[in-house]
Amino acid sequence: MTASTIALSELAEKGADVDVLRQMVQFMAQRLMEIDVEGRCGAGYDEKSAERTNSRNGFRDRTWETRAGAVELKIPKLRQGSYFPEFLEPRRTAEKALTAVIQEAYIKGISTRSVDDLVKAMGMSGVSKSQVSRLCVELDEQVGAFLNRALEGDWPYLWIDATYVKTREAGRIVSVAVIVAVGVNTEGQREVLGVKVGPSEAEPFWTEFLRSLNRRGLRGVKLVISDSHEGIKAAASKVLKATWQRCRVHFMRNALAFANKTQRRMVSAAIGTVFVQEAPDAAKTQWRSVADQFRDKMPKLAACMDEAENDVLAFMTFPRAHWAQIYSTNPLERLNAEIKRRTNVVGIFPNDASITRLVGAMMLEQNDEWSLNRRYMQLEGLQTLTDTVPTRLSAVAR
Repeated sequence: MTASTIALSELAEKGADVDVLRQMVQFMAQRLMEIDVEGRCGAGYDEKSAERTNSRNGFRDRTWETRAGAVELKIPKLRQGSYFPEFLEPRRTAEKALTAVIQEAYIKGISTRSVDDLVKAMGMSGVSKSQVSRLCVELDEQVGAFLNRALEGDWPYLWIDATYVKTREAGRIVSVAVIVAVGVNTEGQREVLGVKVGPSEAEPFWTEFLRSLNRRGLRGVKLVISDSHEGIKAAASKVLKATWQRCRVHFMRNALAFANKTQRRMVSAAIGTVFVQEAPDAAKTQWRSVADQFRDKMPKLAACMDEAENDVLAFMTFPRAHWAQIYSTNPLERLNAEIKRRTNVVGIFPNDASITRLVGAMMLEQNDEWSLNRRYMQLEGLQTLTDTVPTRLSAVAR
């Protein structure tokens, strides 16, 4: 293994990281057994062949204790003789080899040579180069299928943000943007809609990303929530034609930069009075009143508030039940923190594809977790934001 590969002991300390690793260990071990049995039978499953020497007879369950945790396997059974993979034998070093290869796949992709070495360490034989290549492709397909899936239904709310990681490019170490989009549909369910890696957060990059979401079926976006990056704002206006919400938390950080340390608590409290208002008109009136209080002693802060008023208060024109979730990018901030925590373990990625592989696997895992939770957002008001007229079926006579 190369120095850029995560140490297994480090992964074991990362908790949720191991869930993805364990799933990949399970997937690859299962596929390797299938390939091994295929070679012993002389033909694939349910394949008619004159070269067949044996056939399958179901499976038996087996729990495999690995360094990544307990992995549930289905061991193929044969009609003639028995089959038991050598890597499950006690004191075999193959499990270490398997986990090492999965680590490499998790971070930087794997080569057919790596899998060849793994197969030999497991005591298997008769695995062709084409089978190895197919196995490698299947590992990437899991993440690719998730990131390129069709998006169905309307998505009234869309959060988009970026974080930065380091990669090698033409012998240099550079920072690249990893952008993530999260949406809520009219059923109140939250999903990760897309991930993309690029050189910067310039408007063309954001524009292409949002257009790629449109091509996959994104529609019905009414509000885009992000920080004040001009590239995001311009791209969202051009591609989605939706209202833009400037993250309230980011705005407060920007506003406090115009005050000294002794003034910040007072400024924060004054601006906070705006957000306790129950109606948009009352909030706007209070916003202008607070800005006027700062106009003489802190003119730059007042000017900042004048410019940001409509964008920071945009969320108030949407259903009251949703305000707590749509006024900031907090849902994405937590995801970005997790991305940074995991990518910091890697340090420097060898290429953009390896970043997409790791972050994509993380987002797939997060999406699965969200699908098991209760609705992220109340249904109240969501149906009023959809462009799709609900279809009503006539009653069927009994």
